[in-house]
Amino acid sequence: MNSTVDKYISGLKASYINNNAEEAWQRFEKIKLGAKIKDIKKINKIYPGIPSSLIDILSFVDGTYYREYAGEEITFYFLGSDVLEYPYYLLSCEQIIKNQNIAIEYYSEYIEREYEEVEIDDRITNKLKSLKWLHFSDCMNNGGTSQLFIDFSPSPKGKYGQVVRFLHDPDELIVIADSFEDYLNYLIDTSYNFIQEDLF
Repeated sequence: MNSTVDKYISGLKASYINNNAEEAWQRFEKIKLGAKIKDIKKINKIYPGIPSSLIDILSFVDGTYYREYAGEEITFYFLGSDVLEYPYYLLSCEQIIKNQNIAIEYYSEYIEREYEEVEIDDRITNKLKSLKWLHFSDCMNNGGTSQLFIDFSPSPKGKYGQVVRFLHDPDELIVIADSFEDYLNYLIDTSYNFIQEDLF
């Protein structure tokens, strides 16, 4: 396992325990399963540039968003963003594959800069035909407020593999990290602030 991923998961577990949610973590760890090799291969075929750190996370747990393990459906906060104290779920391999066109379906007008009032980071491309985003996370509001993507089609100002965050009301698309690993390190450095005792 990637050292950053190992550090991230260990720190997340400690954060759950420190926020009096050790029981929730233990239940999660008891029933969760990692992604199957065949599903990892499917994602690699669709997204050849997928970061190994995301593969490692999916190998640890194949999604935490309405995901069934051992006959039990879970919704478990596993990620965060620059929207402080706001938790996100990890999508499963199946959900990532199913949502491979979601950015084009939902955000095409934003990508093509049709609305001046919507803030779009200039590191994000304005060429819809070449858009290639991997949707890996939805916020606690079922993705209605925020979603996270890995961007494999940045503008000349951006970086391949950068992490893009959509936020609703007011709508905006912003790059929050240059890479998925930088994104994980940001969550570590901000002390997993999306895990708060009052969530449990």
